[in-house]
Amino acid sequence: MSTQAPKLTPIVHPWIKDLTSHGSLLHSWIEKYGSPINIHNLISFGQNYLRFNRIFHKYGVSSNVFFARKANKCKCFVWAAKEYGFGVDTASLNEIKECIQAGLSSERITITAAVKNRELLTYAVEHQIPVVLDNEDECDLLQEILEEKENTLSVGFRIGGFIHNDKKLYSRFGFDISVLPQFLRNNLHPSGKYNRFNYKGLHFHLSGYSIEDRTAALSQALDLAKLISKDKFKTSFIDMGGGILMNYLRSSSEWHQFHQALRESLSPDNEEITFRKEPLGLIQLENKVYGEAKVYPYFNEINQDKFIEKIITGQKNGLPLFHHLKQKHIELRIEPGRSLLDQCGITVAKVAFRKKDAEGRNLIGLEMNRTQMFSSSADFLLDPLFIPKTKKDTEECEVYFVGAYCLEQELILKRKITLSQFPEVGDLVCFVNTAGYMMHFYESEAHRFDLAKNLVVEKIDKWQVFEDDNYITAEELV
Repeated sequence: MSTQAPKLTPIVHPWIKDLTSHGSLLHSWIEKYGSPINIHNLISFGQNYLRFNRIFHKYGVSSNVFFARKANKCKCFVWAAKEYGFGVDTASLNEIKECIQAGLSSERITITAAVKNRELLTYAVEHQIPVVLDNEDECDLLQEILEEKENTLSVGFRIGGFIHNDKKLYSRFGFDISVLPQFLRNNLHPSGKYNRFNYKGLHFHLSGYSIEDRTAALSQALDLAKLISKDKFKTSFIDMGGGILMNYLRSSSEWHQFHQALRESLSPDNEEITFRKEPLGLIQLENKVYGEAKVYPYFNEINQDKFIEKIITGQKNGLPLFHHLKQKHIELRIEPGRSLLDQCGITVAKVAFRKKDAEGRNLIGLEMNRTQMFSSSADFLLDPLFIPKTKKDTEECEVYFVGAYCLEQELILKRKITLSQFPEVGDLVCFVNTAGYMMHFYESEAHRFDLAKNLVVEKIDKWQVFEDDNYITAEELV
């Protein structure tokens, strides 16, 4: 049975539509900077922040947004966070230093790094940057540094062990919510082991994207804040981390059709829609398909600000959670990465070759490697934009994009992609909405390939391009 490759049409911001209509300009940048290039624009970054801000304002919740720096390494977003007036969540010493160098005040930086060594914690103490503590060894090291420096530091504690539907939500991070009250009571008093800590708040970050899990966690964090207040620990903030869903796709029907087509394609009688019937995490046993594709949920009606709204309007003791936050004067913090970077970046690569493989597939080689557009998801499920040097009145064709690493599995996308015409060497392919976790999270320099150049574009009268390290803010341009 013939199976046409299903489309997954991305949402494309006007700035991306405009820029990609200037093919000659993109070609000139590829010639100057090499392939691929990552192109960023800050319009959406500010718009996304305002969406979160408006929902907190709507319900009168004291709030703070911290951009999850690990989602994209470009310095322009640190500068933009400073300009727009929100903070940055950091996961390494270099990220922290870049924030200080950009002029962010210490209260606009939070440190949630999974590993906090002496150098990192010393820098935090010297610059009085609040730290979220994950375990007792971190506490020991921080106390030791504070004693050496004869100083104190504001800290939060990461918590886990929440219960939802009578099951404990697993996380390898944080102190179990059941043990933290006694831990604080024993250690954070004037003669206690950690007497140089200034307790400020609680932090959690749940894997997955469940609104219900986060609602339960926030409710239980509020219970914990009430419990420890009896021991004079005033909780000024609860930080619920990230994992805030965003929406990549224009059509819910395309999203559902893709998943149905993927299942059907695994049948021996049907044509593939992924390379050599790659199941993307599905399991096939005796001609039956089990499980779900291990991919990001690319279509979501409830996303970004609506996602947060669902959580804070969740009920606790007959009242919405936002009421409890206001009543207890607790600031709600979030750490969006992907959802703040929605529509902030694209990755453009040049076609290097065309060929057929041993089984007759059209392979289109791009001057890039798969780590330059790769995340923990089994595949990036958006149709790219095709930018040919010359448009031709020819039939559509189905292709697979492959990359530069010397591996059989070196696929840029595992999906079969339909293009308007057969590509020529030198044509461009644009992958849309790649700023969040796609460009930098897993990039490598294997084979001694250079990393992709990171560019920032602004349009005043015409498009202007800057290398990220040399970026000048739009206000200074004007």
